[in-house]
Amino acid sequence: MIKSIIVDDEPNSVEALHELLIRYCPVVSVTATADNITTARELILHHQPDLLFIDIEMPFGNAFDLLNNLPAITFEVIFVTAFDNYALNAIKLSALDYLLKPVSIKELQAAVKKAEEKVKSKNISGRIENLLYNLKSPQTSSKRLALPTFEGLIFLDTDDFVRLEASNNYTLIFLKDKSKIIVSRPLKEFESLLDMTSFSRVHHSHIINHNYIRKYHRGRGGYVEMEDGSSIEVSTRKKDEFLSKFI
Repeated sequence: MIKSIIVDDEPNSVEALHELLIRYCPVVSVTATADNITTARELILHHQPDLLFIDIEMPFGNAFDLLNNLPAITFEVIFVTAFDNYALNAIKLSALDYLLKPVSIKELQAAVKKAEEKVKSKNISGRIENLLYNLKSPQTSSKRLALPTFEGLIFLDTDDFVRLEASNNYTLIFLKDKSKIIVSRPLKEFESLLDMTSFSRVHHSHIINHNYIRKYHRGRGGYVEMEDGSSIEVSTRKKDEFLSKFI
């Protein structure tokens, strides 16, 4: 059984989620519930849960205040919220899960299944630290991304990405230090994770960082010469959108 705690200041939401877990996620046991972060902190320290379901916005402090004030993060976290805002992108950047209210049964089951697999992970605290790091500076284009690789999660600043290249359902990321990593995530997902004012998807197989462009060569679509020496084709369909970012 996965020992869990639900933190939400709305009693109806707590009751609804608890009922869904009983009916559709029997592997999860709800040990306690809390309606504020002070009580939640006490319960977490006492019960040492495997999984925390937590609303983002609550009176007297939010979910991130709670996580920032715990001595250690030894549990998986699923955020449950009615708010679709910048915080959710920071959550995605950190390879954490969230559910939007009203909670979908299928999405809840999928999140619990992933949590079950991750409970034994050694990267829980690393992902929470990554989340809190990104939340400190929401206005900056540079973010630190949690990247799933064959060896496990690694954390890298997006400023260090020179370019990204599709490789079936994987993505090759070429870094400014000339190294390359293979990430088990399709290229399309990076369009929602990266700041696309600093990056452009110039081709169905390529996303490039504007800061590492050496030269654009004209042509039907043209191509871009990057500082790592690579030449990246710009598709005809993407050309106008790409060039408009520099005019």
